[in-house]
Amino acid sequence: MRKEFSKTMEIIAAENKKVIFLTGDLGFMALENVRAAIKDRFINAGVSEQNMISMAAGLASQGLIPICYSIAPFAVFRPAEQIRVDICLHNMNVKIVGNGGGYGYGIMGSTHHALEDLAVLSSFQNMKCYVPFCNEDAEEVVKVMMEWIGPSYLRLGLGPKPTWLKLPKYTHTRKLADGRSVTIVSIGPIILNALKAIEVMPEKDLVDLFVVSEMPLPTITTALQNSLKKTKRLIVLEEHVSRGGLAENLSLLLMKQGISCRLISLCAQGYPNGLYGSQGYHQKINKLDSESIIKTIKKITHGT
Repeated sequence: MRKEFSKTMEIIAAENKKVIFLTGDLGFMALENVRAAIKDRFINAGVSEQNMISMAAGLASQGLIPICYSIAPFAVFRPAEQIRVDICLHNMNVKIVGNGGGYGYGIMGSTHHALEDLAVLSSFQNMKCYVPFCNEDAEEVVKVMMEWIGPSYLRLGLGPKPTWLKLPKYTHTRKLADGRSVTIVSIGPIILNALKAIEVMPEKDLVDLFVVSEMPLPTITTALQNSLKKTKRLIVLEEHVSRGGLAENLSLLLMKQGISCRLISLCAQGYPNGLYGSQGYHQKINKLDSESIIKTIKKITHGT
């Protein structure tokens, strides 16, 4: 999604002179077009994420719109105190962009993975998190984030939209597939594994599939409510820990509204065997791959 993000940001930043782009010495072979378009409004803040965030807060206090870019774990965990104190508590209009959410950086290991980023940031006052679910979705999500006045975080991943899927108009919760037996709610590109699962399953009409693009989830849409009342079965799929993630967020909203259903949480479990590998490897080990999703669908619908 980096290319889609940079193309969109190039246009937005060129048109709006208040946009200042800061990078933590990352984004090479992806952000050169942005730098060329906005020139001295592009700042390499170096390997100093805490300082970059505090700089951004100062710029925002003067009415500018800073964008802070790094890979997800460096953008979130290293400067978490500065994000909380300098940006969120003062409700500063700073946009934080983290590339490679979840296991995106694969073999580089746990230091480069972001499995708790949405939990951390969505717990901060005034913060909104945005998560595109495919490469083609990134442009619209970036535009929505830029319209929001306040602290925000964009979690980028990787994955092309299936050619047969029509990209639905943006809302915080969108329906991607119709089914009769189980509701799956997911966030981010991991939903592409669910789409693959639906494609290869003999019964194509089992899954009501929804994608969430904002955290904390503001509300449960009428369409999702109706789906859960119909199926009574819910699988939450996220490349993120369940605690503080979509599963926990959604469960709270369901309880508040008195909606009951059987729930299975498919989420990041960390490193069950203590080994590192590709993103696909980690998804498989954590039962987030399409084959594991099919097994979970069969388990919750047929008890097998």
